[in-house]
Amino acid sequence: MDTKFVYKLRELTVFYNYKPLELILGHVSRVTQILHMVEKDVNGDTLWVWCYPSVDSQLRQVLLSKCCLTQDGRDFHTFVFGQFCRTWYYITTVEVQEPTALSKVQCDSFSIVVTAKDFNPEKYAALSRILCRMYVKHGSPVKMMEAYITVLTKGICQSDENGSFLIKDYDVRKAYLAGSVKDVVSQFGMETIILYTALMLKKRIVVHHPRIEALLEFTRVLPALTWHRKDWSILHPYVHLTETELEDLSRCPGYVAGFVDPEVSNRSDLFDVYVNLPDSVITVSQSAKEAMAMGKLHKDIGHLIVQSAEDTDRSDSQVIKDISVKTKEILSNLVSLANECDDSKLTLDAL
Repeated sequence: MDTKFVYKLRELTVFYNYKPLELILGHVSRVTQILHMVEKDVNGDTLWVWCYPSVDSQLRQVLLSKCCLTQDGRDFHTFVFGQFCRTWYYITTVEVQEPTALSKVQCDSFSIVVTAKDFNPEKYAALSRILCRMYVKHGSPVKMMEAYITVLTKGICQSDENGSFLIKDYDVRKAYLAGSVKDVVSQFGMETIILYTALMLKKRIVVHHPRIEALLEFTRVLPALTWHRKDWSILHPYVHLTETELEDLSRCPGYVAGFVDPEVSNRSDLFDVYVNLPDSVITVSQSAKEAMAMGKLHKDIGHLIVQSAEDTDRSDSQVIKDISVKTKEILSNLVSLANECDDSKLTLDAL
């Protein structure tokens, strides 16, 4: 880390009752959030400028591959998010379009990357926007880091000119409900039951779309179909076909993984269910067909999902509740049947 930057960080201890910087750094480590900065200069060179507190080389390489500044000639993405090795990353990218303090260092555009242990895209997008505005105005990470540490230690960041941020405004349930189940059902109709069944059985779902924004919007919704688990750790919305990322994915027994590379359709070893999002086609792999065989119960659940989603008076959260109530009813019946068997280990928690 730059020496002058560290000296400035030490000055921030004034705001924390003169606590040593090491205590502040220790607190940051405990909340497991890391702030990263990637810049692209006017010559087109992309540099990993700094990181606070630190990051291992493997995660750093993955983060660089997700940052649109390193993807020559490709689309500009203002915000993307994903998961790698049980760490969530949130990348906000800004173009420097007018003379600012950053013009002195010939910065053309930059990305702020926040890594954390919780899934909450809206929270980190809002925080990153404020940090970006501070960086553009001051051309130095010091003011930005002051705001960042304040959020980590006090849960708040207030600025008349750059906006305010309160952690308490971003409940995780809001993040879980941010997508639209109704849109998923509108696109796939009765075939939504295939996705529901795959999630219930903890199968591997791969989704392809060439546009990352569409991929993120669709994949984040799917875990809500099994609301009783409230498990978004299965979500890997932005995966590349690299050995490192696929190895990480292979450690997950079941997942929802998003890919922009169409080559993933030929990787049947990666999925039990494949979703071609642009063409609205869902395919069950040959190896999973027996486990995914549909019966009357699946048809009944499918009708309930479609009927609830098509009701214009019902919100997305109400549709999710309808599905959840039906799911719990089915699971309770399964557990009751299992209890009749003395050696059964089936429980609601296991399901």
